[in-house]
Amino acid sequence: MSTSTSSSVPTPSPIPRRPAAAKSLDNADTQKTAVAPIPKTGIPKVKLRLRINQLTHPGAIIFLDTTQPLNALTDAVTIVLQTLYIVFEDSSTVTPTKSITLILREMDGVAYTTGHDLGDEHKEIHFSLDYISHQQLSSKQRQKAEIAGVLVHEMVHCWQWNGFGTAPGGLIEGIADFVRLRAGLAPPHWKKRAEGAWDSGYDKTAYFLEWIEKTKGEGSVMRINEWLRVVRYDEAAFWQELFGQSVDSLWRQYADALALENDR
Repeated sequence: MSTSTSSSVPTPSPIPRRPAAAKSLDNADTQKTAVAPIPKTGIPKVKLRLRINQLTHPGAIIFLDTTQPLNALTDAVTIVLQTLYIVFEDSSTVTPTKSITLILREMDGVAYTTGHDLGDEHKEIHFSLDYISHQQLSSKQRQKAEIAGVLVHEMVHCWQWNGFGTAPGGLIEGIADFVRLRAGLAPPHWKKRAEGAWDSGYDKTAYFLEWIEKTKGEGSVMRINEWLRVVRYDEAAFWQELFGQSVDSLWRQYADALALENDR
């Protein structure tokens, strides 16, 4: 899925099938494969691959100069699973993702995540070398943080549930940016906003979810993800069951809280 700075909002990528126990690319200059040694007991191991389609591209140079690929991908996996899941040892609650391939290539936009011909358990993250190269005037620290932030956002799409394809795209993207926000990787241009629809997605919805997390209890977004694992999304019933009120009511409360915050 593209990040909040992408030119368009793509259709949510396929999410792996619910476990039974529960209710063609350009030639790459380089490809590496590793099994991530996730340092959290119970978090599933996943095969990680890297493709860089043009090593001499300025974006590739920036990426390799600022980022240790295995560490960045492993950290992203750990952040996502620790943010979205409560019980790691219960494999029936975690999406059965088996492999994730990061592909750095020339393309428009920022990044997106898609499934693979091998099946929904295999994911590809496509990350624009052109976008990375546009960060060349930023400090090395900002370049590294932006790359890490995009990777975390896209990694969410490799592991989150989506109500059997029924959840609104804005919620899916908002959860991804919520995880990025919680990881301390929000870019400087993000800001809290409460105009328009709650599910506009990305940072706007992420800050709304952060407010829900703070006011309705730690782990609220985990609960949202868990419900999207077992039920089809019906807006009225979904939010009423989770939080005892409609999402429109929550959005109005958030807008009021944000207005008070801005008046201080």
